[in-house]
Order: sequence, then C-alpha cells, then structure tokens
Amino acid sequence: MPIISLVGRPNVGKSTLFNRLSNSRQALVSDFEGLTRDRQYAEVMFDEETQTQATIIDTGGLTKQDNIIDSGIQTQVLNALEESDIIYFIVSARDGVIGLDREIAAQLRKLKKEVILVCNKAEGLDPTLASEFYELGMGDPQLISAEHSQGIGDLIDYTLPKFPKEENIEVEEEEIEGIAVAVLGRPNVGKSTLINRILGEERVLAIDLPGTTRDSIYIPFEREGQEYTLIDTAGIRRKRSTHEKIEIFSIIKAREALDRSHVVILVLDASEGVTEQDATLLGMIGEKGRALLIVINKWDGLDEYQKQEVKRKLEVKLSFVNYASVHYISALHGSGVGKLFAPIIKAYTNAGTNFATPELNKILEKANAGHQPPPVKGRRLKIKYVNQTDTFPPTLTFHGNHLQSVPNAYDRYLKNFFINALGLTNTPMRIEYKSGDNPFKGKKNELNARQIAKKRRLMKFIKKKK
Repeated sequence: MPIISLVGRPNVGKSTLFNRLSNSRQALVSDFEGLTRDRQYAEVMFDEETQTQATIIDTGGLTKQDNIIDSGIQTQVLNALEESDIIYFIVSARDGVIGLDREIAAQLRKLKKEVILVCNKAEGLDPTLASEFYELGMGDPQLISAEHSQGIGDLIDYTLPKFPKEENIEVEEEEIEGIAVAVLGRPNVGKSTLINRILGEERVLAIDLPGTTRDSIYIPFEREGQEYTLIDTAGIRRKRSTHEKIEIFSIIKAREALDRSHVVILVLDASEGVTEQDATLLGMIGEKGRALLIVINKWDGLDEYQKQEVKRKLEVKLSFVNYASVHYISALHGSGVGKLFAPIIKAYTNAGTNFATPELNKILEKANAGHQPPPVKGRRLKIKYVNQTDTFPPTLTFHGNHLQSVPNAYDRYLKNFFINALGLTNTPMRIEYKSGDNPFKGKKNELNARQIAKKRRLMKFIKKKK
C-alpha cells in the first residue's frame, strides 16, 4: 500500500485535507497554529474501480522555531518523509509563496521523491495567481479547497498515475494457517516473551529493551490438533519519545496485523495499567472489530495490595471493551499462559459463526418485550426483523421503519442483549439499520370501479344538499 505524507508549514490546511481524504474528523482542525503535534494515520480508497488504496499521514507543521516541541515535530515529519512514496507539499494559495515555503521546498527536493505541490485555500481565487508557485520547482500546482471539497477529485486523479507500479514491488505475503492471533502492545510489555512461552522455544528475540521487534513476524504452530499463526508486532512507542528515532510505521504494521488476524491479544504491563498508547490500540482493535483478549503481564511482580489496585483501575478504564476477558499472567514464568487457548478458540468460533435468522428474530421479540423502541421526533421506531449479514465480527442488520435515527442508548441495549442471548465472549458485535421505503410515496392513489361509483354518489348527495 503506497504511503502519502502531508507536509507543510503550520495552518495551511494539512489536517483539513487529511480529514477530507479519509472522510473522517480524526485530525483536530483549528485556525490555531501548531495544533497537530503527533502523526495521524488513515487508509484511504483512492479508486473504487481498481480497489487502489493508500495510507496517508498527517504531520505537524514545520517551523523555524527552535524549541523542544517543534524539534520533536520536525523529527517526526522527517522520519515520515523517509518512508513515504509520495509527498503532498501543502501551501496556502491565499498567502502566496513565503520564505518558509521556499526552505521546505529546498529540503524536499533533496529527498528525490515524488512531490506534489498542493495549493490549498484556493476557493474563489483566480487560477492564474497560482503561477507564482512554479518558482518552488515542484511542477504543476494542484489548486484545491480542502474545507469546501473543491479540486479533491482532480488531486486524486493527478496522484494515481504516480503510485508505485505493482510489478516493481516484490511482496512476500505471509501465509496464514488456522487461527491468526495478533499479539499487540507497547514496547517492553512482554509480547515476544509471551510468544516464546506459548511456543516453548526462543523463537523471537526477547530482551529487556524497548523496540527489539522491528517488523511483524508470522509464526505458524500447532497445539492439540488446532493450527495457529502467531503474529508478533513492533510495540507502539510513547508519543513524546523525541530523544530516540521513533518507529513511525509501528502503527501501520499493527493495522496490517489487525487486518490479517482473527483474534487479538493485547498485552498490558501490570505495573503501568492502561496507558494512552494502550487506549489507542484498543480503539484500533474496536475499529477493525476483532475478537479481543486482554492479558495483564508481569502479574507475579506485584504484592496483594497492588494487585487489588490494578484490578480496580482496570475495571474502570476497560469498561468500554466489556466484551473482552482479562487474564493475569507471567509470560516469563509461564503462569496463566496455558489458559489463553480456550478463550482464543471460543472467540474465533463466536466471531465466525453464522446464526440462523429465526433464532435471531426470537431474540428480537424478547428484546422488544423487555424494552420497546423509544419514540424519536414523535414517531415510534418499529423493528420488523433482523438477519446476520457478516462475520468477523458478527454483524446484524435490523430492518424496519424510522431506523435512521436510533438513539445510542437503545443501540447499546440491543447490542448487549444479543451478545448475552447468543453467549458471545471476547467478540464485539456490529449493528446496522435499514429503514424500508414507503412503496406508495409519490404515487397517485388509483381508485377501483367501486370506489369511483361511491365517490360519484357522494358528490351528487353533496350537490343536492347545497
């Protein structure tokens, strides 16, 4: 998948373009300079017909200021540029060419990479004014307005021919055998140690140093007749680790592992609990809808009071993934590791099960009996039936009237009711709603012969009364 970085000075609209391309509000947008500190990642479909996708990265603005924060931003931007296939160099059409744009352009030319000059904020401006940007030596400037969604399609059409050709890329796709289990977590929480304990051998390098694992490692093995593929991934570093070279694409590697996995084991450090990076990973796992086990490692290093405190805090912080089971282990000594296989198999089975439509509709009747759909804007929601439309994760589609505005509270009620009724464990559920269109909307009511005769008699009666 090609990688496109969005770079430029502050407040030229990088995050706005990122949100427009990714069709999201993932990146914060404001007129305040320097709002973006850390990189944002998104996978974008550039061409539906050919299924051409790319990973785009939003970066912080490059400035002349020499302070800790801005130097950290520049480190992240420069590292992102090293790995990019294409660079969107974003400037402001309203401001014209300024000195900082010239400096950034000079640095980008040294990279000898494909750079596309994007002139943002061009709404309502004369296109001939863009001629001054040719002095940057970046080729034809592409005029857009990210805020008003103008010129985005032309920018995509201009970018597509510049994607790396597939025949020039050698990719070895690792084969997945049996249940694919991705092991995710921050650096030095014990992911590789856990995998070695599961395998019973030193298969991957595991030392007390963050960042030992640099790439995803696929390891097939068999246990009690069941085939598995373990995926060891690089840990996601702390966002403010600016003194070391940050592993920029650990997030991308984690996404790739998620795409190919059936079940995810998220490893947490018992002494640190749930950190900001752990929450980011949980969000990614939830977005992909993968079955999830949460493993609290290094449990044997805590005393009884600390264990009770950790459990209390976890109960609060993990409430939004209440479908996932929590397991307390010591990967180094092996305690609790053998107990992970049963829930892995159960989660895999649940996520891939196709439930019968009659069974689902019986559950729907019980759900409606326990809690009727609430009225919305004066109209009572009516759910007629439900069926399953996908697996991994199980996806249920509810059909009925006025379902385009189901309240969040009732959505959660249905999701939890079906998860409990179906006995799902460690597996999330997705719910979709489809409202039936009124078949008579916009159609004239055609009267039959009897109705026409009755109407005529009524009209005669009214005339006589007059």
